[in-house]
Amino acid sequence: MATGDSDRWSSGTAYDGFVGRWSRLVAPEFLMWLDVSAGRRWLDVGCGTGGLTEAILDQCVPRSVVGVDPSEAFVAHARAAVADGRSSFHAGTAAETGLADSAVDVVVSGLVLNFVPDIRLALREACRVTSPDGVIAAYVWDYADRMELLRRFWDAAVALDPSAQSLDEGVRFKAAEPQALARAFGAAGLESVAVRPIDIPTVFAGLEELWTPFLSGTGPAPGYVATLTEGARDTLRDRLRAAIATEPDGSIRLTARAWAIKGRRPS
Repeated sequence: MATGDSDRWSSGTAYDGFVGRWSRLVAPEFLMWLDVSAGRRWLDVGCGTGGLTEAILDQCVPRSVVGVDPSEAFVAHARAAVADGRSSFHAGTAAETGLADSAVDVVVSGLVLNFVPDIRLALREACRVTSPDGVIAAYVWDYADRMELLRRFWDAAVALDPSAQSLDEGVRFKAAEPQALARAFGAAGLESVAVRPIDIPTVFAGLEELWTPFLSGTGPAPGYVATLTEGARDTLRDRLRAAIATEPDGSIRLTARAWAIKGRRPS
């Protein structure tokens, strides 16, 4: 039975092995779409293990990048992983970043907005710390449909345990839908709001590579798996195997879609 809070964020390494590595493939296309000029000051809200920060440093020629995350473990991981003098990391939330007014020119967030308790407060804070005419942007997984790894997992889990539906990210995170994102950005007073999908291939050598990260305990789906008995975990794995097509070489090829959104703070 689904019980307790399964949104566990205790290990940066486990997160990278689960969905962090796929987020890193979304980031370059997301940043190309933003088309921000060089020399800007960036804030990465919910920086996690630093994947989006690294992409900004590699691709956007920033003056500086500040990463904030409520997880001290993730902040420590990002500090150790990102060796660039233009970057810095500290603990903070989407609603309380710890930055001064107009401290940055660009605020971005990767795979975070749906976990924020109040998106209105998060966007208010983003507007406060962004300079006039600055960019505010984010991307989130399409949990309800084309983030196929998680969609297939929750479909299998709910088929075996109907109470797991309350933990299904496609059910919980209505804020991750494109219309809801556009409404939130518009309500925050942002201008030139645009939304687009970003699709990336997620290829696994076989079922074990796909399944093992679900045993990490980090994230909603692995957090749910951690509540199961060994027998129930094996049953869920077998149900997932039956639901996913395998290539002749044993590999599994899925698609992960993220919804990306951007807007500008009025000048």
